[in-house]
This record gives sequence, structure tokens and C-alpha cells, in this order.
Amino acid sequence: MTVKVRRQRPRRRVFWALVAVLLADLLALSDTLAVMSVDLGSESMKVAIVKPGVPMEIVLNKESRRKTPVIVTLKENERFFGDSAASMAIKNPKATLRYFQHLLGKQADNPHVALYQARFPEHELTFDPQRQTVHFQISPQLQFSPEEVLGMVLNYSRSLAEDFAEQPIKDAVITVPVFFNQAERRAVLQAARMAGLKVLQLINDNTATALSYGVFRRKDINTTAQNIMFYDMGSGSTVCTIVTYQMVKTKEAGMQPQLQIRGVGFDRTLGGLEMELRLREHLAGLFNEQRKGQRAKDVRENPRAMAKLLREANRLKTVLSANADHMAQIEGLMDDVDFKAKATRVEFEELCADLFERVPGPVQQALQSAEMSLDEIEQVILVGGATRVPKVQEVLLKAVGKEELGKNINADEAAAMGAVYQAAALSKAFKVKPFVVRDAVVYPILVEFTREVEEEPGVHSLKHNKRVLFSRMGPYPQRKVITFNRYSHDFNFHINYGDLGFLGPEDLRVFGSQNLTTVKLKGVGDSFKKYPDYESKGIKAHFNLDESGVLSLDRVESVFETLVEDSPEEESTLTKLGNTISSLFGGGTTPDAKENGTDTVQEEEESPAEGSKDEPGEQVELKEEAEAPVEDGSQPLPPEPKGDAAPEGEKATEKENGDKSEAQKPSEKAEAGPEGVAPAPEGEKKQKPARKQRMVEEIGVELVVLDLPDLPEDKLAQSVQKLQDLTLRDLEKQEREKAANSLEAFIFETQDKLYQPEYQEVSTEEQREEISGKLSAASTWLEDEGVGATTVMLKEKLAELRKLCQGLFFRVEERKKWPERLSALDNLLNHSSMFLKGARLIPEMDQIFTEVEMTTLEKVINETWAWKNATLAEQAKLPATEKPVLLSKDIEAKMMALDREVQYLLNKAKFTKPRPRPKDKNGTRAEPPLNATASDQGEKVILPAGQTEDAEPISEPEKVETGSEPGDTEPLELGGPGAEPEQKEQSTGQKRPLKNDEL
Repeated sequence: MTVKVRRQRPRRRVFWALVAVLLADLLALSDTLAVMSVDLGSESMKVAIVKPGVPMEIVLNKESRRKTPVIVTLKENERFFGDSAASMAIKNPKATLRYFQHLLGKQADNPHVALYQARFPEHELTFDPQRQTVHFQISPQLQFSPEEVLGMVLNYSRSLAEDFAEQPIKDAVITVPVFFNQAERRAVLQAARMAGLKVLQLINDNTATALSYGVFRRKDINTTAQNIMFYDMGSGSTVCTIVTYQMVKTKEAGMQPQLQIRGVGFDRTLGGLEMELRLREHLAGLFNEQRKGQRAKDVRENPRAMAKLLREANRLKTVLSANADHMAQIEGLMDDVDFKAKATRVEFEELCADLFERVPGPVQQALQSAEMSLDEIEQVILVGGATRVPKVQEVLLKAVGKEELGKNINADEAAAMGAVYQAAALSKAFKVKPFVVRDAVVYPILVEFTREVEEEPGVHSLKHNKRVLFSRMGPYPQRKVITFNRYSHDFNFHINYGDLGFLGPEDLRVFGSQNLTTVKLKGVGDSFKKYPDYESKGIKAHFNLDESGVLSLDRVESVFETLVEDSPEEESTLTKLGNTISSLFGGGTTPDAKENGTDTVQEEEESPAEGSKDEPGEQVELKEEAEAPVEDGSQPLPPEPKGDAAPEGEKATEKENGDKSEAQKPSEKAEAGPEGVAPAPEGEKKQKPARKQRMVEEIGVELVVLDLPDLPEDKLAQSVQKLQDLTLRDLEKQEREKAANSLEAFIFETQDKLYQPEYQEVSTEEQREEISGKLSAASTWLEDEGVGATTVMLKEKLAELRKLCQGLFFRVEERKKWPERLSALDNLLNHSSMFLKGARLIPEMDQIFTEVEMTTLEKVINETWAWKNATLAEQAKLPATEKPVLLSKDIEAKMMALDREVQYLLNKAKFTKPRPRPKDKNGTRAEPPLNATASDQGEKVILPAGQTEDAEPISEPEKVETGSEPGDTEPLELGGPGAEPEQKEQSTGQKRPLKNDEL
């Protein structure tokens, strides 16, 4: 046994060491469990968080509002965000940036850049020759790109979330408009990198809204498809989305709700901002008419006045949505001239008549992309602030032909709540109920390449080929592989957008470049030279359209294959076992070891590319990987495979590092017998057939970005450092302001205290004059030299003044504490004395305290009384201006010492068991209970006549068992005929209650 115990000790040590490490990791992770979402709108943003104990909550900003304006004011030495920046827009409109998201991912020649310049002429935009984009030129020293400005806003949103969650946050889900293309999405990701955020996903705002709607109506979703239309008109754009909700069967969690984006339509410039700009122009014209003939300047030339008019137009639009008319008024609009004019809803609708005509456009686009009719739409739900305009609802209701429009969703916060639910689902720290999200590709993507073909002997020509990689309205995220079978040397291919015919001419100009990337492959010829005896299976390019809708080329490989014969005698038992296990899980025989850094992969099957119309000799093939189901995104999910289909899909998933192939043909299944796809006949099982061995050679890739070049790593690092320096400067500024405010508040509060009676009582005239002089000097220094003083200097000045006033404040605080502390000490002494007196009155037989314990308590009580009386007498002799000898901390120490002794005795009494009582022959108590009265002790029992004390007692009738307490009178139950009465013994043991002075 001894040996076994010794052997277990190291295991126990290792076990507890592992437990300690796991606990340390959990404690470290507990500080960063929260995740956040940012609903990044054109005009305002909403931030939501999820953390332990807080399921889903909208973050309040510093003004305790749930919505924060997306505005940044950039000055030489300070920055302002949110509502503070909105107020600065009137004072400094040139340095206040808003609606800058419209410039993300756009080159200088984009029509939206010119539109932004026309809307906000106060901003100076400079040209970036490296990326062909624009920058905001605030001053000769201050220049920021739109990505950097967005990074500042994202960093500010994280600070709001961290203050609300009271813990650091790095993981976030950010919403983007569904019409953002690849360049715009990459720009948002770069801005998040500048802010130091880890983006779990860029989720389309319409998808986030649909997810929020489905999550809170999970019980209403069933196997019957429900088609819901969401019409979202925000400040900058309008999006119409058709979503199908349905319960589907998943391999991981069984039947789960799913939302599928079926159709999308949008208008990039239709929104509340354009309505406000129309109103601003109308108000500017009214103001100019009022001042006509006064030789006044045009109000449009004054940026501050136009900023005031835009703010008033925003308020006017909101008021006219609920009222027929309203008075617009601005004090001191320009040249100290007030503006006042009446505006009506009719005038507003006339100003925006052409905008209201564009309201049905996104609805028709969504229906066309979904290939559905309005009869299939069950409900139309309004989202976005601009949908509150009555004319928008009127036109939309007429366009959709419904009885009413749905308003059963929070139009402002739905996207933020859906995005934060997705953030919790993607985070490893939370477990949420599954909700399948199938987003749709808005812009199709294809691969183009040119190959030399020989049409006639000796006649060569170039043939241009196109393969649709991701079709319009197809689901994502998904991975796909395209195989080039006719190349044995280095070549190039191009990744471009597909057919964008659904966009109008103006939208195409705003869209930008339709060419994404040129891919140059290097090393194809070398790979063929390296494996001359192998058969080429083509050049495979692996593409990934991730959760954020961003396309990437993961890798390009050159794959070769050959037949290898293995004799059964050469295989070991372990090899056979490995082959058997591999075949059970869909793999082939064990591949050879890696040679020269190449990988060996299993046999895979490819399907022809989507939309391929080449002649039968064309060998370029396209296939999807395991992450993407092979189906059209505009159709509902197909039923789950039955029978042998599921194992067959698993085998295809195992091949080619998890790639998923199309369904194999029967002839292909027969050829793939050695690969474990189809069972071989019994005759073939006896002989060991030749197996296929595949070798993979990595191909060098050079990417040439054609739409919008990303920031180089060095430039990105500079932007990150620039934003970090600005954040550090803001923190230092806040710290300095806090130190200056503390110093100023201390000066004013102390000067006021010097005239209060309680402070004058404990100080002399000379002491107060000295303190007052120091305070006045500090106040003068703060007004003159303190403007340029550093944070350290301000803190040192405050520490000097506090040290000067420390004695005065100490004497006042001690006198405030005396009454309460002395009263508590007196109560404790009185109760302790009563407790000691009661303890000494306990009879010797029942005594639980020793003489030493009671003597110790008595000593502490006497010493405390003596200390109190002596200290009070000594304090009475001292003047109030001297340091007191009666200190509150000493009183508390005496109370703690006395209370410790009393608590010790109380705990002993609580856990001590009572001593057993000696009993006489009759089983009665030898002594009466302590709480028995004199009458009880002197009570005698009068016996019936003719009965002596030695006679047996008379039998009592049988008692009924009840739940009454001992000592209570119990009811009697007479026995039936012939029943003999029996006497029921009464329990003589009773619990002795404590006396009034016992604890």
C-alpha cells in the first residue's frame, strides 16, 4: 500500500498543477469575455455589447443616449466625438467631418467624391497619388484619410463599450451596407485594424436586422417558408431585402431556424440626408429673400450659417413628419441676423417629389433578384429613421399593395442587436441558440483567362474563357476551387466582377472598377519538371469568400498523380490497420511521406464550371469546397441526403484537405474502388490493386490589385501609430483637465470652509490667514502660469495645498466622528458587562465558561472603561486647535478588542452541548429546570382517596397522534367496544429554554 500511495503522489501533484493552470487561464479570460457590435450608419451609430450577466444591451454614451452621431472634430490639439463634435460643427465646420463613410473605397474620380464636395464645400479634399483616393486636409499639418477617420470613430465606439462593460473589449461585429463592394469592405477592415479591433465579421446591416427579427420571433418560425420584406431607408441610402424564414435540419443541431436572403434592391443616395439638404437649400433661399436689397452676402457662402441651417433642416424634417406645419427659427444665423420662416409639410413634399418617386425602385429590384412576386410576400416591415416620413410610407404602401406596413421592430436598434447576437455566436466565450444565416452575394465574381488553342493544324489563336466563381444571390461564406488542366507553364488569370446589368448607368459609375485582381503564377513549369513521371491533374486555385463577404485567394497548387503498386507482403500489420481505418472514414490508402516539402492528397472529383459553354475538349473545371453547399442561393435548402448519400458526402469532404466534390457518376464510383468510395468485388479484394498517389506542389502567386490598392503595411503601421498617438494625447489631455479641475475645486472649497464655524473652532486666526494666503497664491498661479502647466505640476501643487490643510481637516473630521464612535463604545461596554454578569449567574452544573475566560473578559472591560475615562479627561484639557489625543481609530481598536472577547464566549455557548442530567429511580429530573417558577417547584400532586403514592397510576385512554407541541393538551380518542384502555407514556425530556440574560 505504501508503494501505491507514493506512486500516486506525483499524479496528484500533476493533476492539481493542471487545475491551477486552467483556473489561471479562466481568470485571465474572464476579463476579456465581452464582445461588441457597431451598427455604423451614415448619420449615427449604435453600439451593443454581450458580457457575462448582460445578455444583449445597447451601450449608453457619455450623454446617456442610445444613439451617437458619427461626427469627428479634428483640431490641432484636441478631438471631439459624438454629440460634442456635433456642437462643434457650428463653431468649426471645416474641422468637423461627417458622412465620410461615403468616401470609403472610392477613387478621386468617383462621382460620389464630387457629390460629397458639392454637399459639404467647407471640406478640403486632397488627392493621394499612390492609391488614387482623397484625404481630408484639415490644416497644413493635419491630413487624414477616410479610413483613418473611421478608425477614430471605431476606437471611440470601443471606449464607450468598455466603459459600459467595465472591461476591455477587442472582438467586434461591424455592420456595413449590403451594396458595399470588395474595395469598400476592405477599407472598413483596414479602419478596424487601425483602431485595434478584431473583426469577427462584417455583417450586412439588412442581414443583421433580419437576424434580430428572427431571434426574437423564434417560436413563430416553422417548416413552412415565410417571406418577409424589410424596407430600410436610413440617412444615406435605402435597401429593400426579401428574407425567407424556415426551420431546416442541420447536421450539428437538428432542426434549427434559418434565414435566407432571397432578394436585395438598393438606392445609394435615397435617404433622409438628401431630404435635409433639400430643406436646407429651401431655408437658405428664404433667408436670402428676407435680406434682399440689403446688399448682404449669400448665406450659402458662409459655412457656419449653412451648418446651422442643416441642423435646423434635420429638426424640421422630424417635426413635419408629425405636424402639418412648423416655424423654422435660428438665432443669429449670419451677421447677428435672426431667421424665422414658416414651413409646411406640403412644401416639404414638393421639394422631395422626385425622391418619393424613387421609393418603389428598391422593391422592384428585390423582387426581380428573388424571382418572386408581391403575392408571395407575407409582410413588409419598415426599418430606418427616414421611413417615419409620412409620404414615404404612403408611396411604399401603394407600391407593395398591402393593407398596412409592419412597424413591429425597433427601427433604430434592430441591426445593432442582430449584429451583437452574431458576435456572441462567433465568440468562443458564449453559447447561444443556433440560428442559421445564409447571406447572398450581391455582385457576381468570375475568373477570366486566355489560352492559346490550335483550331487547325499549324493555326494558333487565343481563346478568352470566363468561369463564374460566385453567382449573384448565391450563398456565402463558401470556398471554391478552380482547376486549370491545359497549362504546363507559368500563366496569368484575372478575377473580375460578373454581369452587373442590374445596376443603372449612374450606379455603375459609382461602383468603380469592375476588375478586381490579376493573378500571376510562378513555378508551374518547375513543378512539371520536378515530377516528369507523374500525370498532371491540373493547377488548382483555392478561393474563399469569407463571412465578411471579402474574397481571397488562399493558395494555388499543382497536383500530380501516379499509380503505385504495393505487394501485400511488404505491408506491415500497422499499415494494414491504418489503411482499414482510413477507408472507414472516406480516405484512401496511406500516402507516401512528404518529399521536398510537397504534400500528398487524396483523389478528388471536380465538376464543370458554372455557366461553362465550351466544347467537350475544354478541361477547365470548377468545384466547391466543403464549406459551401452546391446549390443556387435563390432556392430553398434541399432535403438532407438519405441512405448512402451521407457517407458519400463525408468521403468527399475528407479528400483534398476537406474539399467537397460534386456527386460522382456511377462509372467514377467504380473506378474509385481502391479509394474507399465504392466497395470492390470479392475477386478484386483478394488481389492488392495499384493505388493512386497524389503529389502537391505549391505555386508562387503574385497579386496585382486593380480596383483599389490596399494600404501598404508600412503605411498601415504609420496610420496605426498616428491614431495611437492621438488617443494617448487625448488621454493625457483628459488627465490634465482632471488635475486642473481638482486643483481649482480644492482651492474654492477650502476657501469657503475657512469661514465655516466648525473649521474656525479648531484653528487660530494665524493658521487661517496662512492657509488663505497660500490658496490665493495658488489660484493666481493657476490663472496665469497654470495654463501651460503640465499634469505633474498641477498634481504637485494640489499635494502641497493638501499637506498644508491636512491638520485642519484632520481635527474637523475627528470631532465629527467622536459622538458616533463614543456612543458605539458605550453600548458595547454596557452589553458586555450585562453578558458577563449573566454568565456568572449560571449555576455551576450548567456553567460552560471557565473562570479564566470570564476573568479575561472582565479585565478587558475594566481596561476599556479606564482608557476611555482617562483619554476623555486628557482631551478636555487640550485646546481645540491642537492635535487631539482622542482618535477615532483608537476607539475602533478598543471596540474590536472587546468585541473579539465577547464573540469568543458567544461562539463557545453556541456550539457547546448541554450536560446530561442525573435521574432518580422513577426517571424524573433530580432538579427543577432553571426557568421553573416558585409555584411550579412547590406544586404537589393530590392523590385520589384510597390511593397511596406507591400505587400504580390509573390507565388513560389511548391518545390520538397529532402534530401538537410537547406539553399541549392532546385530544383523547376512546377505544371501540371491548378495547382495553392503554396508557401512553409522556416524554419527560424537555429542551431547557435560555433565561433572558443568557445568549
